[in-house]
Amino acid sequence: MDGKPGLRERKKQRTRAAISDAAIGLFLEHGFDAVSVAQVAEAAEVSKRTLFAYFPTKEDLVVHRLADHETEIARVVRARPPGTGPLAAVREHFLAGLRERDPITGLNDRPEVRSLHRMILGAPSLVARMEGFRSGSERALEQALRETAGTCGLTSRIAAAQIVAVHWTLARDNAERMAYGEPADDRYEGAVSDAREAFALLENGLRRLGGED
Repeated sequence: MDGKPGLRERKKQRTRAAISDAAIGLFLEHGFDAVSVAQVAEAAEVSKRTLFAYFPTKEDLVVHRLADHETEIARVVRARPPGTGPLAAVREHFLAGLRERDPITGLNDRPEVRSLHRMILGAPSLVARMEGFRSGSERALEQALRETAGTCGLTSRIAAAQIVAVHWTLARDNAERMAYGEPADDRYEGAVSDAREAFALLENGLRRLGGED
């Protein structure tokens, strides 16, 4: 066994990608709300039943591309080096993401990323789904804090809510600026300054979390 997906699984992956690509193309061209699921199915050359087997809702056609990021902050906390507190780990990860123009920080002005951000921000149902991701991110981080930082229930819940709120607020501010035309390079210094200020606001309350001095 070499760990590679079998033929059936590869076919499913190709079908899933084809449906998603067709959907994103139509949404970007015509607007998310203006395109029906039936139009997506037709463009992808699949039945509506097949489409819904891969994507239970219309919103899933878009947000599934961001699903891996739902637990990213928790993964950063779990993988932090010994002696590094959760808050410091998340802060440094976000700052590194800004330097690398990671789309999850919002600081990415590639045309396709800019268009995707603009589409999401302009569709209330997509914004609502992103809020669902935020709640999932909080739950995952809470669990990571319980398991790696020795926190109790209330502390872990409050800390997770605060850290995720800062992360998402910073990313959304950057995404909005990118979506409406600001170049990433022009925004970079301001994004770094905002990130340092935002995480500094948390430090007094959370500096003792998980061994931070």
